[in-house]
This record gives sequence, C-alpha cells and structure tokens, in this order.
Amino acid sequence: MKQYSDFKAEKTASGRELLPVGGYVCEIKSAKEEIYSWGSRLVLAIEVIEGEYAGFWKRDFDNNTRDDKKWRGIFRINCPTDDGSEQDSWTKRKFGNFIWSVQESNPGYVWNWDEKTLKGKKIGLIYRNFEWEMDGKTGWSTEAGGAISVDDCRNGKFKLLKDRPLKDRPVQSQAEASAPDTVEDESDLPF
Repeated sequence: MKQYSDFKAEKTASGRELLPVGGYVCEIKSAKEEIYSWGSRLVLAIEVIEGEYAGFWKRDFDNNTRDDKKWRGIFRINCPTDDGSEQDSWTKRKFGNFIWSVQESNPGYVWNWDEKTLKGKKIGLIYRNFEWEMDGKTGWSTEAGGAISVDDCRNGKFKLLKDRPLKDRPVQSQAEASAPDTVEDESDLPF
C-alpha cells in the first residue's frame, strides 16, 4: 500500500453526547452583544455547574477533534428593539424574565445594562429538543430555550419546553437525535 501525504492516525468525529432535555444550574462564562440588521441579541457562553452533567460543555469541547471546533454551550436571547410591535412585546417579556432569573439567582446583583457584568453569574436554564438542518441533512439536538432561577431549577419548579421543529416541515421523530458538527462563529470562545 502506498503511503499518502498528511496521514494521521486519529479518531474521527463521531456522534456526540447530547445534553438531555431538562433544567440545569449553569454559570455564564462570557456574554457579548451581537448587532444585526434586525436588532441585537445577547450571546452567552454557559457551563453546567451542578449535578450529573456538571462540566458538560467543557468535555464536549475537549472531546471534539475537529480543527474548527467551537464552544457549543451557548444561550442566545434577542434584545428588545423598543419598536412597539407585538413581537417586541414578547421579546421584552422574555428578556425581562432572563434578567429576573439572573438577579434572583445571584443575591445582590443588579442588572446595569453592561452585558460583561453577567460573566460568572449563575442561572437556571431549561433545555429542549430542536430540529436542525445543514447541507440538506436534518436531525435533532438540544438547546437552551428558557431561563429560570437557580432555586426553581434545583427544586424542579419548571415546565419542560415544547420541542422546536423546523418551520414549514413535518415533525420528525427525535428518537435518533443527532447534532450538526458546526455552529455559528464563536471565535472568541472558549475563554
């Protein structure tokens, strides 16, 4: 057999472990605001810090053998545009609940409109199933879909969130959940 160039005997990327649907006590590792033509959103790098899945996102990152690996423990929350629309009203309620959850989970912390002050704060996050599509393939994974207080998370005082299937597509089974190998650019992660 002829040897080829750039040979490496290494494990290739395979299916990765998924964080199960449920509530998790997390720590915000970093926070930044991303600006888009339609508005902005907070992008939070998070890590599970309690229970069986503590350190989950760090292990996920460390076990990823791809050269372009990214931190996948991300929670994104749209920021209100203050345009008076019904959508903005919903966004304000969700954003307000997020800030309440952070303040409730971190006694003495008061939100001051500086996203960098969120680093190191605890929060409860509820994970749900979501369907993804990439390069013509689809599958299921889990994502942080809602914020709650750490106490409510620890005490199980929350409802699981509905699955989030792709829009304009029939719902497929999540029995064989899988995830895409790439996510949006988070080039400044991990920390």
